[in-house]
Amino acid sequence: MTDTQTERTLSSEAIYDGRIIKLRVDSVELPNGKTARREVIRHPGAVAIVPLLPPSEGGGVMLIRQFRYAAQQSLWEIPAGTLEPDENPDDCAYRELQEEIGYKPGRLEKLGGIFVAPGYTSEYIHLYLATDLLPSRLAADADEFISAQPFSWEDVLRMIREGVICDGKTISGLLMAWDRLREGTR
Repeated sequence: MTDTQTERTLSSEAIYDGRIIKLRVDSVELPNGKTARREVIRHPGAVAIVPLLPPSEGGGVMLIRQFRYAAQQSLWEIPAGTLEPDENPDDCAYRELQEEIGYKPGRLEKLGGIFVAPGYTSEYIHLYLATDLLPSRLAADADEFISAQPFSWEDVLRMIREGVICDGKTISGLLMAWDRLREGTR
């Protein structure tokens, strides 16, 4: 299938080059031959993991609560983190779980992934389901203040419906994991 909606980059101007993101403004040629400007935030990508606690610990989902400066509020989220340069997403998922909730997965299953906001950023988040968790803590990032709490699936789904969980990667990951787990019982 040929993509007839491709935009061709005519020029690109770097505006900002930060630790995590890079901002550029591009001039593009549209499919109809006209030109337009595109503001693009380049991001290295990330991972987000749905950690399932073992039945001996209630069998629920471990969520974290973290203040998010851009949102100006604390949010309930699944553990997540930004990829380091050339880092394999699986390795990042193992690291982030140990840093944020103090467990490593015995089994890590890829659920899929999502573009966060493809209208202006390249950020792609790899989503995982982590099971057979084993205690294993790595030091947390110095600028992260996170608390972790287990929830039942009933509570998690209610929190999504009621808007208590309002983070896109978390909602996507939880619903994909819930669907995957239900497939196993059909």
